[in-house]
Amino acid sequence: MEDNIKSQLLQYSRVAGIALLLVLFSQPLWAHVIVGELEKMSKADAALVYLGLGYKHILPLGFDHILFILSLFLLSPKLKPVLWQATAFTIAHSVTLGLAMYHVITPPAKIVEPVIAMSILYVALENIFSPRLKTSRIGVVFLFGLVHGMGFAGALGQLGLPKNSYLISLVMFNVGVELGQLTVIITAYFLLARYFGDKPYYRKYIVIPLSVIIALIATYWTIQRLFF
Repeated sequence: MEDNIKSQLLQYSRVAGIALLLVLFSQPLWAHVIVGELEKMSKADAALVYLGLGYKHILPLGFDHILFILSLFLLSPKLKPVLWQATAFTIAHSVTLGLAMYHVITPPAKIVEPVIAMSILYVALENIFSPRLKTSRIGVVFLFGLVHGMGFAGALGQLGLPKNSYLISLVMFNVGVELGQLTVIITAYFLLARYFGDKPYYRKYIVIPLSVIIALIATYWTIQRLFF
């Protein structure tokens, strides 16, 4: 019994160690070596590694994606509208992530990364100048989701995917991303919407100031990614 427990602990430690290395050394050369190690693992263990990597790509590593999700949440702090937007975003980025990882499309990072920054800026400015959520926003979010999916593909492309569990690892990475996004939404709901969402000062003292900060950060990212 003790031998079995030790064996399981050793296997879990190996999975955790490989996941940590993938996060720390996400360059193609390192990824090639570590993915080679992943191919020796079972599909279930590899899937767990990529689930964790997808989550970490949002929390704590995906600051730009976090700000995008927060921007979607701020204008209408009710869960139903933001979940509809998140669903559109999820469908869109899942499509482009899959297409890119199967080499159907090859989006250039020099275009994708600035557009991701501009998508954050657009939504933040809409929060500032629009007093209410428009139905057209779902379509806009879907279009931006297509671009964000290309960004996810760029990060995952650097990490690589094990050939013997390519599809399941890809799916689990995407699931990890979704869990990260849901964590952001739920956290924002309990920190902001639950207590302040129905207050008359919510827009003036929460939506607009936070959206201004996000817009300034997104402007800096846009300039940085376009010219530096």
